[in-house]
Amino acid sequence: MIVNTNNLEKAKQLLKKEPSPKIVQSQNDDFNRKIIEHGKFDILLSPESTAGKNKIRQADSGLNHVLAKIASKNKIAIGINLKEISKLEKKEKAERLTKIKQNIKICRKTKTKIAIWEATRQEAHNLLQSLGASTQQIKEAIVF
Repeated sequence: MIVNTNNLEKAKQLLKKEPSPKIVQSQNDDFNRKIIEHGKFDILLSPESTAGKNKIRQADSGLNHVLAKIASKNKIAIGINLKEISKLEKKEKAERLTKIKQNIKICRKTKTKIAIWEATRQEAHNLLQSLGASTQQIKEAIVF
């Protein structure tokens, strides 16, 4: 089950009861920062889905190098929900994949693990390879 609330205290209480793997649905930048600093869970799912508008030279992917370093230190993987992406329309799907590609680059630099939600091992491998993940990232990717 996924913890999906934007109330930080409620999320912390739900995480205590949650069996492993503990997954938190991304909410907003402030919530994501506080919950990653709290730690005590395994995966932050889809930070790119709650991101704001894209800028001219950079996509607002919901993740930055500071958050990624904290996530890496607390052993939190950044999750990608493949089923959610496949349901999007073409333009939205393209924008989401651009943000995921940027997050993969950030994760590579900070050595943060990546998790693929609702996919087979082969689908996860193909997605990560097409989005520019390193071989090491593909090997270490967690598939649920």
